Amino acid sequence: MKPDPMKNLTLWALATAFLLTAAPKKPRLILAVMVDQFRYDYLTRYRSEYHAGLDRLLTQGAVFTNSSYIHVPTVTAVGHSTFLSGAIPSVSGIVANDWYDRDEKTHVTSVSDGAAKLLGGDAGPGSSPKRLLVSTLGDELKMANGGRSHVVGVSLKDRAAILPSGHMADGAYWFDPKSGSFVSSTYYFPELPGWVADFDKSRPADRYRGVTWLNHRLPEDLKALYDAIDSSPFGNELVEGFAELALDHERLGLHDGPDLLTVSFSSNDYVGHDFGPESPEAHELALRTDLLLDKLFQAAAKQAGAENVLVVFTADHGVAPVPEVNAARKMPGGRISLNSVRDAVETALVKKFGAGEWVTGNWDQAVYLNADLMARKKLDQGVVEREAARAIFAMPHIFRVYTRQDLLRGHALPDEITRRVVNSFHVRRSPNVEYLPDPYWIIQNKTTGTGHSTPFGYDAHVPTIFWGAGIKAGRYDFPVTVNDIAPTLATLLDVETPSGSAGRVLTEIFQH
Repeated sequence: MKPDPMKNLTLWALATAFLLTAAPKKPRLILAVMVDQFRYDYLTRYRSEYHAGLDRLLTQGAVFTNSSYIHVPTVTAVGHSTFLSGAIPSVSGIVANDWYDRDEKTHVTSVSDGAAKLLGGDAGPGSSPKRLLVSTLGDELKMANGGRSHVVGVSLKDRAAILPSGHMADGAYWFDPKSGSFVSSTYYFPELPGWVADFDKSRPADRYRGVTWLNHRLPEDLKALYDAIDSSPFGNELVEGFAELALDHERLGLHDGPDLLTVSFSSNDYVGHDFGPESPEAHELALRTDLLLDKLFQAAAKQAGAENVLVVFTADHGVAPVPEVNAARKMPGGRISLNSVRDAVETALVKKFGAGEWVTGNWDQAVYLNADLMARKKLDQGVVEREAARAIFAMPHIFRVYTRQDLLRGHALPDEITRRVVNSFHVRRSPNVEYLPDPYWIIQNKTTGTGHSTPFGYDAHVPTIFWGAGIKAGRYDFPVTVNDIAPTLATLLDVETPSGSAGRVLTEIFQH
């Protein structure tokens, strides 16, 4: 039988129509929300008390109950850099909040930039994403459509505003506790946008002078207030109010291309450090976060239309219980001071190799050794690292110690913990010696409160929820990683996957 060309054309048209309708709906506005130090179990522990934003996410979103980080240390900069790049630290270059830069021969932060100047606060150095070696979702969006998409980042912390929004962001803004203002840097523009300057002139933080929450009263003195406000619910309120202004003045969701607003709420982290995850203060912050999220969601829906907004929600890390709380319930835990680790290494290396300042940096669970001193003494770096590692491992409650030379050669116990350490090993930036405390033990110089940075569940298990345009709601119990967020969003938006992404596309949540 002779083929019917019209019939074939009709079948092709139907097939094409099916493929087009099968594509998930593309949002006009992506609202990427991270709550600093928001453990996954905050969602379940206080579930009956959520009636606003978190309730919307949990009832209408795609909720991943077993989402974790696959790196160590689990700290703010690393989590925020992972969020919308999908990259592990060995690729992104963001190995910690702080590290010793061997090229610059100085201590740096994840966003420090000597070429940038602060805008909007007291004169001082600015910050930028220049140390982030990979692209983010926002970068890929802007490259895909010639910059028609607009990208803005907001937080109390500079690294939390800068790292998720990426290199090509139209602006990143954070709170300066010296001036009580929202600031940015000359990396983005020569001067602050007018709407930001006007917001700062209104002195938004000043209204919290002497305000009480639970049993805590904020200072009347303005300088003391600005220092204290991040450790209260009112730091988050400032961020949410600023984010609403950014939506309006930057016309996010109204451009010829999907826009991205990244918002990170930091007060939960400060309060969690001071009082612990099971404190009334952490509970109060979780409930207030529920209300603030709803306010932000409503503003985004009003701006772009509810049907055009996609929300993704996660956290940068969890936190360990306060050691005294654990002790009272017969659980392990305690504190190891950073200073004691440094002293142990210095003492051991002086005894073995002679006088000198052996440690050039000591942050979280990382020790950087003095390369110039080793060179002058003509010492083999691996030999010195092993001696430092022995000194640390001899200390009580040290679980693992890894040297740089061992990681370079693949000489480490091949298990999941080591895999997370390897995921974070950047040849130029990682320390000479990295160590992990026993579970529930924390590394800090303070003798109160708690901390985070380990690969264990309480630090690594965080929420991941997608909600809105193109998303199929439901509960998803299989394991995923935070690295999966960026490639999933990139696929939904039909743009290139961020350059260092290590995650997979969560196609099961796409609504066709």
